[in-house]
Amino acid sequence: MRRDMVHPGAGELRYEIREIVSFARELSRWNIPIVWENIGDPVKKGEAIEGWIKDIVGNRVMDDLSYAYSDTEGVRETRAFLAGLANQRSISNPIGAMANPCEPLGADDIIFFNGLGDAVAKVFGFLKREARVLGPSPAYSTLSSAEAAHSGYKHLTYRLDPERNWMPDLEDVEYKVKYNDAIAGLLFINPDNPTGAVYPVEILKEFVRIAKTYGLFIIADETYANIVFPGTKTAALSQVVGDVPALALRSISKEVPWPGARSGWIEVYNRHSDPQFERYVQSLVDAKRLEVCATTLPQLCIPEIMSDSRYPANLERRARMFEGRAQEAADAFAGRGGLKLIPPRGALYATALFDPERFFDGREQSRTLPVKDRSLADFITRRTEGLAPDKRFVYWLLAATGICVVPLSGFVSELPGFRFTLLEQDDEKRRWIYRTLAEAAEAYLES
Repeated sequence: MRRDMVHPGAGELRYEIREIVSFARELSRWNIPIVWENIGDPVKKGEAIEGWIKDIVGNRVMDDLSYAYSDTEGVRETRAFLAGLANQRSISNPIGAMANPCEPLGADDIIFFNGLGDAVAKVFGFLKREARVLGPSPAYSTLSSAEAAHSGYKHLTYRLDPERNWMPDLEDVEYKVKYNDAIAGLLFINPDNPTGAVYPVEILKEFVRIAKTYGLFIIADETYANIVFPGTKTAALSQVVGDVPALALRSISKEVPWPGARSGWIEVYNRHSDPQFERYVQSLVDAKRLEVCATTLPQLCIPEIMSDSRYPANLERRARMFEGRAQEAADAFAGRGGLKLIPPRGALYATALFDPERFFDGREQSRTLPVKDRSLADFITRRTEGLAPDKRFVYWLLAATGICVVPLSGFVSELPGFRFTLLEQDDEKRRWIYRTLAEAAEAYLES
C-alpha cells in the first residue's frame, strides 16, 4: 500500500477469552470433548431463566414497538427508570451524606449501547489518543485492549495485590497518577473480573479522592454490581462519587441473565462539572447517532423485570448459588502445593495462581501434562513454542483434560495463573472440573 493505513493500536486488540476458542476447535480432529470454562455466559452453561422473566419478554415481543427503533440514547422511559434507581442508591446512601453530592441523574444521563463491548469501544475510542486511563492488572480484556488500542501503547496499569485478597495497591495508583500527567482517568471493576474481588467502601472513596485531587474522571465497570456474595459490603459508584465526573458501566447480561440481549448502558455522573468532560460525553451520544440506536426489545423489558417484586429474590438466590460454588473451588485447590486460589466475593469467576517462584524456575517452557495420543502431544509441543508460560499450561490442559480456561497473562498480568467460571450447573460435573483443574495445575508445576 502507498500509505501505512493500520492504526498504531491495532496490535493491542487481544481478547484471550475468545481467542482460546480457536485453538480448542483445532483439537476436534482428536475428538476431544471441550468443557467451556472460558466465557461468562450463564445461559450457555445451562442456567434456566426464571419463568416470570420469560413471560415479561414474551409479552413485550407481542408489542409492535419492540420491533422499532428507539431514541438514539435509548428508550426514554427505561432511561428515566434507571436514572431513578441510581438516584435512589445515592439518596438512600448508607455511607452518609457526601460533602459535595453528585448531580441527580435524569434520563439524559443514561446512554444505551449494544452490549458493554460497544460502550467500551466508544468510551475509549473517543478519548484523545494522548489521554490515558489507568486500570487494574489483572484487567478484563475488553477494557484493557480498548485502552491500549486507542492510545497505541500498552495499557497503563496499577497492581491488584493477591496477598491482600486482590485489593488495589492505592499507593501504586497515586504514584502513577502523580508522575504521569498523561493519565486523564481511573478505571476500576467492582466486583472484579477476573478475580472476583469486591472492594470495600474505603477503597472506592480513595479512588474518588485521587481522581478529585488530580483532576481525573472515573470509569467504574459495575457489570456485576448485583452479584455480590452475602455478608460482603461494598457500594455503587453513585454512593461515593461526590462531584467527580464519572461513568458507570452496567448491563443485564450477567444479572438477569440475558447475555444475548446485547444491552448495556452507561450512567453519566456530574456531566456538567467540567466543560471537557461534558463535550466528551456529547461525543459518545453523537457516535451513537451514527448507529441510530441500541436494540429496543431488552430496553423495553428492563423496567418491568427490575421492578418486579420477585427480582430481588432472584438476585439473592443467584448470589448465594455462586458463593457456594466459589467455596467448592476453594476447597478443591486447598493444600495444593505451589497453588493459591483466593475465594471470590462476587461476580462469576475464580482465579488460580501458580507460585511465581516455583513457576518461573527455568522449566516454564518445558513443563507438560500427560497426553495419551502421541500425535496430539507432538502438536501441542509445536503450538506452545514461545507462548506465555501460563498460556502453555492452558494449551496442555486442553489437550490432557478438555477443559478450556483463560490464562492470567490474557488479562494484562505478569502473574502466572488462570481464570475459570462458577457457572457449571451440573453439581457432579462442576466438582469434577474444579478437582481436575487443581490436580492438573499441581501436576504441571511438578512436571
